[in-house]
Amino acid sequence: MKNFTRYYPLFILIVFIGISAMSFNPVDKGLQNEKTFVSLGLLNFKNHLENLKSDVYLFKEDKISVEKLQLSLKNTRNSYKEIEFYIAYHYPEFSKTHLNAAPLFRIEAAGTTAYTLPPEGLQVLDELIFSDDAAEQKDKIIDITDFLYNNYNNFYLSTTKNGLSKGNNKTLALRIELIRIYTLGLTGFDTPGSLNISEEASFAFQGMQKYIKTESYFKNFNTSKAEKLLTESKVYLSRNTDFETFDRIEFYKNYLQPLYEELGKWDGNSDDLKEFSGWNVSNKNFFNSDFLDSYFFTILKKSEDSEELRNLGKEIFFDQNLSDNGKMSCATCHLPQKGFADGKIKSLSNVEGKTVLRNSPSLYNAVFAKRFFYDMRAFYLEQQAEHVIYNNEEFNTSYESIIKKLKTKPEYKKVFRQAFKNGNIDKQNFSKALSSYVASLYSFDSDFDRFMRNEKEISDDAKKGFNLFMGKANCATCHFAPHFSGLVPPFFNENESEVLGVTKKPIKISPLEIDSDRGRIKSNVKKEDSWIYENSFKTMTVRNIALTKPYFHNGAFNTLEEVLDFYNEGGAEGLGLKINNQTLPADKLNLTDTEIKQIIAFLNSLTDVSKAKVK
Repeated sequence: MKNFTRYYPLFILIVFIGISAMSFNPVDKGLQNEKTFVSLGLLNFKNHLENLKSDVYLFKEDKISVEKLQLSLKNTRNSYKEIEFYIAYHYPEFSKTHLNAAPLFRIEAAGTTAYTLPPEGLQVLDELIFSDDAAEQKDKIIDITDFLYNNYNNFYLSTTKNGLSKGNNKTLALRIELIRIYTLGLTGFDTPGSLNISEEASFAFQGMQKYIKTESYFKNFNTSKAEKLLTESKVYLSRNTDFETFDRIEFYKNYLQPLYEELGKWDGNSDDLKEFSGWNVSNKNFFNSDFLDSYFFTILKKSEDSEELRNLGKEIFFDQNLSDNGKMSCATCHLPQKGFADGKIKSLSNVEGKTVLRNSPSLYNAVFAKRFFYDMRAFYLEQQAEHVIYNNEEFNTSYESIIKKLKTKPEYKKVFRQAFKNGNIDKQNFSKALSSYVASLYSFDSDFDRFMRNEKEISDDAKKGFNLFMGKANCATCHFAPHFSGLVPPFFNENESEVLGVTKKPIKISPLEIDSDRGRIKSNVKKEDSWIYENSFKTMTVRNIALTKPYFHNGAFNTLEEVLDFYNEGGAEGLGLKINNQTLPADKLNLTDTEIKQIIAFLNSLTDVSKAKVK
């Protein structure tokens, strides 16, 4: 009976294939249509989950080795990767939350309150089953596998009963998958235990290739180049399987980017993601300035923006008279020559001799975020400005007072008339003008961007540093490419914060103590009042980082060497300090001095101030 149960999924698959052959009309000499391909892919993943579920119980009883269990998980993950482009595109929340969530605690909102939930899904299992203490985690592995199977089984039954979701543009799912492969797959984010990046990427390409061959939509295009690139990509991946030596520059330039651009020719006019994703579907290269759509992140609409509006925003940005004491402007804490930071440990307040709570972050690319401030208390760019205006340590004023001042100045009356048809000097137009200027401060023309666009060369150290950043050093699992911030790919519609355990001083200065700033837990966002956000801070971009020292929210680290020393030791926990829920892995990175210099060479190659609007 046990043997029959063991092979029951295979029996179901054979029956399902027989039913499918009778139910669906095959096309192209036996190739099945989309519904059959996707349905079989979903079923194949379900079968592997059933095998995995059986194997974790056998492992619990010491009837199979950990190596056998690891192989079972690999097969399960590979079957998911083959159909991931479809599931994660059409059912993104389900995929992100239940199937392949990061191994971190999370918040699930329910009205005005929220629940703190443990991590679940394939990534969690990858971390547990490939850990050194898998044998001590048997019960936990069983619980997570059962939960994963039950969630997916309910999803599978629902799709079988109610049908599959379908978008108008079938190419978008494939292009989003390419972003996912590069930013989450090849960095090891998706496989925190096994680091099985090449094999999983190959299965993802295989699924995409099958889909192109079977879906009638693609008959409208010449698919030969894309199919050739997919085949060549799989060959490259099969020959380059080591996580640390994998060349993410060569793979991007020779395989992924050409495929990404080729698939982009098939997109047509339909954009199913317009209201959901910050990614710009018309983009052709991850490292072009148009990779992200700035208007997705602002209340300001593209149709409302103009050069006149940006110029008005610039005037507002540099105007000290708008603050209560007439001595503080936006540029007080965001100086163009300092990468729109201010170079101070903590920014000065409006009270002489006092500072505000935290270090001033750069405004370059600041628009590309769904949450603002280190504690993420603001939900859109315009709200961020509002916090500064009303803060009694900063502008210490109000919109009413600012608008009143603006109305008394003829020069502002003139520029408001130029920027707006109604010419109104009011809160709404004021906010739009300031947003327009800040949104213009994008920075995607650095030496590294131009190198990835084949426009110039960079040093070998910078190249090696990028591969370390994306691989061994684990940087890109938090600072996601190509924005190199916590703006989460592939949809770029949410921000991450991390618990690092940043110390009060660089780690070579004794005594070592964790900074007392409690971070996100004190943001006053009620539904995020959870212990998991204690000492948690928004992950900022590292673009222009050479210009924006000192570093971290407390400005305690004055050099990039000091920052990398901290990460190299595994944050607070790796240093032996007690901290709750550190999200940074505590394992030491074992970076050599040479490797640290190479990472810094890469970081320096991200400098670009070409869009600075200096008054």
